Amino acid sequence: MSDTARYEYFLFLLTVILILELLSRKLKLPPAAAFILGGTGLALSPWSPEVTIDPELVMVVFLPPLLMSSAWFTAWREFRKNLSGILLLAVGTTTFTTAAVGVAAHLVVPALPWAACFTLGAIVSPPDAVAAEAALERLSLPGRVTSLLQGESLLNDATGLVLFRFGVVAALTGIFRPLQALTTFCVVSVGGVLIGLVVGFLGLFVIRRWRDSDMLIITTVLLAEVSYIGADHLHVSGVLATVATGLVLGWHQHRDFDAETRLQSHAFWKVLVFLLESVLFILIGLSLRGVLGRLRGTPDILHHLVYPVGIVLVVMVLSRFVWLFASDGIVGLLRRRWPERFARPSVAISTIMGWAAMRGVVTLTAALSLPEGFPGRDLALACAFASIMVTVLVQGTTLAPLIGLLRINGASELRVIQSDENRAWIAVAEAQLRAIEEASRLPDGSERHPRLLEQYRYRLHVTRQYAEDTAAHRPEEIAHYEAVLKAIGAGREEILRLHHAGQIHDRVLREMEQAMDMQEIEAAGHLGAPEEKIA
Repeated sequence: MSDTARYEYFLFLLTVILILELLSRKLKLPPAAAFILGGTGLALSPWSPEVTIDPELVMVVFLPPLLMSSAWFTAWREFRKNLSGILLLAVGTTTFTTAAVGVAAHLVVPALPWAACFTLGAIVSPPDAVAAEAALERLSLPGRVTSLLQGESLLNDATGLVLFRFGVVAALTGIFRPLQALTTFCVVSVGGVLIGLVVGFLGLFVIRRWRDSDMLIITTVLLAEVSYIGADHLHVSGVLATVATGLVLGWHQHRDFDAETRLQSHAFWKVLVFLLESVLFILIGLSLRGVLGRLRGTPDILHHLVYPVGIVLVVMVLSRFVWLFASDGIVGLLRRRWPERFARPSVAISTIMGWAAMRGVVTLTAALSLPEGFPGRDLALACAFASIMVTVLVQGTTLAPLIGLLRINGASELRVIQSDENRAWIAVAEAQLRAIEEASRLPDGSERHPRLLEQYRYRLHVTRQYAEDTAAHRPEEIAHYEAVLKAIGAGREEILRLHHAGQIHDRVLREMEQAMDMQEIEAAGHLGAPEEKIA
């Protein structure tokens, strides 16, 4: 296939992505499931070209930006508050699943060396950050559950990849030293975090001295790649390095980025993440042809592949539930002794967290990166692809109904958020009024800005009234902002009429249109307030 043909096929894939996204919304399917099914359909069609995935290239191109975006928009306070639970999932669950799958694989395929079995366990053990984001995006879950799942997806790839490398080395050399492995794991993890912090703060040093939004956004993309590639070259965790860099930039964006840069960066990252996620899941589906081609010649495929793969998948899913419920049992015992320090375990929440564990890019690329001649490579490829298909297509599509069945949602927390927002807006209105009063007061006691002062006093009055009884004032607020949107629409039509008549310059059109766009975004945001979502 020529370069031109590859580009044309890529444009075709983008068209398919848009169609699949529309279908997923109409059918209320997780986007990841729709993309994988679409890619699988393309892979099985006779006219579709065979797509070969370079594991290292996929990791470098896709993983850093996606990890950066997830870390950037992570709620830092919730992440820090739930860090112990996140680590228990990211390290504990991944390690336990690796061991459980390794033991099961050895029992099913006794001829497979122990090191190769545990390598297989490391491949299928870590839930994927991309798949988790795609699954959680349209679900309403309690904040703590969302924080735990998102935090786990940020950190567990590092655990899985480190265990994977240990397994590969042990399988190829026949040497495994547990103490050395534990020491290396700590060094790799801590080293990755330190590299990420250094890159993040160096990036902030540069960002604070620039004021060009386009340059700053490009810098954030480069920082993601630099932290990942730099850490990888230093043989520490590129995943943790990228996550640390993203957390640093996300925490400091509110002071070190101006309003224009924040708006543009959010829009840029939203589009970039959508493209990367969709292309990635399409590629996973397209890779089915290569996997099937490699496995087609396997003798007695039922006993050598189907049966072992089925056992691995069952153990992979169940081991997560075992870890979660065992952890709940320990927390329950500790709560008897220190009830104020430990929250009451919830079977429903643990069930949801156990089911919300989709596999994705890390699992597939790890399997594809196994060297030729590695013991059980064909089985690892089959397990990797099957784990992605089953978790995304089965668990991903049934997660929302399961949440509804267990009656778990974030409505109560949305009410708390609404209350916090009301208090915050009152505090903001008071601070703004004080600032206007100081700026308006003249030495002789008169006012320099009487109309502005009246406006801010009225704004504080309305904000207090709204906070006292949000439900009563909500219809009035809706009517107000609907009228504002009509006024903005009328103004937009007028400047377009002036522009089409040749009475204003293109630059004037763009600047006035941008101002009206900002007003429209604000008004539309008020119409979609949290109270509406609760209802």
